[in-house]
Amino acid sequence: MKHNMGKTDKTIRVTIAVAIAVLYFTGNIPGNLGIAAMAFAGMLLITVGINFCPFYTPWGIDTYKKNKEKLS
Repeated sequence: MKHNMGKTDKTIRVTIAVAIAVLYFTGNIPGNLGIAAMAFAGMLLITVGINFCPFYTPWGIDTYKKNKEKLS
């Protein structure tokens, strides 16, 4: 599986997942909507963990940038 998520992309996803979790656990997103939101947050965290987003593949999106080797 080729990595297709960069550092900024992963940071945004983690921030959104944490915000959803805070809203859920403070009771601002109740019931089934809260459960669906937490499932979405979990999906975001899984994609961050594996550095791959399957929804990027059909459109050819790739935010992953390989580290350039330093020339000495």
